[in-house]
Amino acid sequence: MAAKIGGGGGGKYQIEQNSEINVTPFVDVMLVLLIIFMVAAPLATVSIEVNLPTAVAPPQQNPPTPVYISLQQNGSVYIGDGRTSVEQMGDDLRRLIGQRNPEDERIFIRADRGVRYGDFMQVMNALQDNGFYSVALVGEDNA
Repeated sequence: MAAKIGGGGGGKYQIEQNSEINVTPFVDVMLVLLIIFMVAAPLATVSIEVNLPTAVAPPQQNPPTPVYISLQQNGSVYIGDGRTSVEQMGDDLRRLIGQRNPEDERIFIRADRGVRYGDFMQVMNALQDNGFYSVALVGEDNA
C-alpha cells in the first residue's frame, strides 16, 4: 500500500493513504504467460498421422476383500465382524474365501496390545494347520 506526503492543511508532514490498486505488474505477468502458451501450444500437438490398433485387454478382476482376524485382550477371536473360536476359525475362513486357494490368501491379524503371547500363537498355529501361510500383522502408525 502506498502513502503520500502532501501539502494539505493538517500540518507539514501529514500522511494520507493512497487506496488505488496498481494493476500494471499483473497485466505484465499475464501477457508474458499468454505469449509462452501461444508459443508452446503448437509444439504439444502431434502432426504425424498414425492408424493405431484398438486395445483388446481382458478386464481385470478386482482383488478380493482382505480378511481380518481380530484378537481382543480377553481372548475373543473375530473374523471380520463375526465372532469365532480358535477351533472353528479354519472352517469359518474356508467358508469366507469360497473356492480360492488358502495358500494364496493373505490374512491380516489385528491383536490388542494386552493379548497373551500364547493366545496369539494358538491363532497362528490354527492358521497354519488350515493351510493359511501368508499372514500380515497390523500395527498402529506413530504419526
